[in-house]
Amino acid sequence: MENLPCSNNQTATSPDELANHLYKPIEAHQWPIVYCQKYNIKLLGIEKFHPFDAQKWGHIFEILKTKGMINEENTVQPSKAQTKDLLLVHSKEYIKSLKSSCTVARIAEMLPLIIIPNCTLQRSFLTPMRYQTGGSILAGRLALDRGWAINLGGGFHHCSKNRGGGFCPFADISLLIHFLFKYERSRVEKVMIVDLDAHQGNGHERDFCHEQNVYVMDVYNNRIYPKDHEAKRGIKRKIEIDPFTSDYEYLELVEMNLEAAFQEFRPDILVYNAGTDILEGDRLGLLSISPSGIIRRDQIVFMKARERRIPIVMLTSGGYQRCTARIIAESIINLHDIGLINGPKLC
Repeated sequence: MENLPCSNNQTATSPDELANHLYKPIEAHQWPIVYCQKYNIKLLGIEKFHPFDAQKWGHIFEILKTKGMINEENTVQPSKAQTKDLLLVHSKEYIKSLKSSCTVARIAEMLPLIIIPNCTLQRSFLTPMRYQTGGSILAGRLALDRGWAINLGGGFHHCSKNRGGGFCPFADISLLIHFLFKYERSRVEKVMIVDLDAHQGNGHERDFCHEQNVYVMDVYNNRIYPKDHEAKRGIKRKIEIDPFTSDYEYLELVEMNLEAAFQEFRPDILVYNAGTDILEGDRLGLLSISPSGIIRRDQIVFMKARERRIPIVMLTSGGYQRCTARIIAESIINLHDIGLINGPKLC
């Protein structure tokens, strides 16, 4: 399948856009895949006791590199989201609250962080998350130029403009969309979020609850965190599933509802939150989707978007088993092998 649209970096830009350091140009030889080593978290070894694989993003990259698909030269490295960037969505009060180790410990769900100096938490936890947030914002722009983009990190869907949680300190999905609305209004007026992480995406749902130009489809286990009933008002197509739902039922629901969503709403870009915590054995997601089911799920979403010529940006979001990095990498390789994404192309 061809890369659509493809501008070879000739898209007209406004002075404001040229001044924004997060929208880095993509070179002709590069994939619209965003990653840098600074995504990975090292917290004095404490991260090893958290169920989340704090090196997951690096593991995805290394697997794709070993397979010969990408390397440091042909992927796009993001810039760190600065405070001025975060303030497009977040309140000053929220950003200030992150200077408290207690607040960061609550968001990261790691109680021992309370005793860690905040300067260490800023450097070891929040700075990697700022880079991933910058990566999500950049990937949104790259998807417009190349037809698709993947941020190997991001997908912090439990964070809203005023509150973080669930290992999500920054609202990168909301920021990605607001950046597009601000800098790409000539190309983006309507956005669809397809959230297929095992958990309800309450952060972006709260942020866009009253926004008619943002359509949220969310498929999630209704018996687990966050159980945010107020945020459910922001969901346009809500699919609540039971614990231990398996491949056949799950994939049928995803495909049927995604088709219906496109009948109700025609977006200019699709933001795909592709959490892998739906995997069988994930003790936080509590679903029973096989590795092949995850690969098929991603294929369905990309196929539905690409056949409609809708740019799609994928974020990797949750996934709490050590094997998830390999599944994500294998899914990306599958998308390439079947022609839903392709490599650098001169236009």
